[in-house]
Amino acid sequence: MTKLLANEWAASNVQVNAIAPGYIETGNTAPLRADRDREPAIRARIPAGRWGKPEDLAGPAVFLSSTASDYVTGHVLVVDGGWLAR
Repeated sequence: MTKLLANEWAASNVQVNAIAPGYIETGNTAPLRADRDREPAIRARIPAGRWGKPEDLAGPAVFLSSTASDYVTGHVLVVDGGWLAR
């Protein structure tokens, strides 16, 4: 959807990008983080060795909403501690 909308709206000077977060410490992930079996297995597969924090998404969000990204459109910025880079 990000790429489709980016292509449709680029001529109107509208940028469409997305942030794809990895495992982030939130209330929604609390049960998973409390799971004694699954949590260590998940953390072991994250190259950064830790769950992300909500504030880890702030920098990417600021970048995408600033003039520094004026020529960036159709991009999905993965913020996952290296999970997808494995």
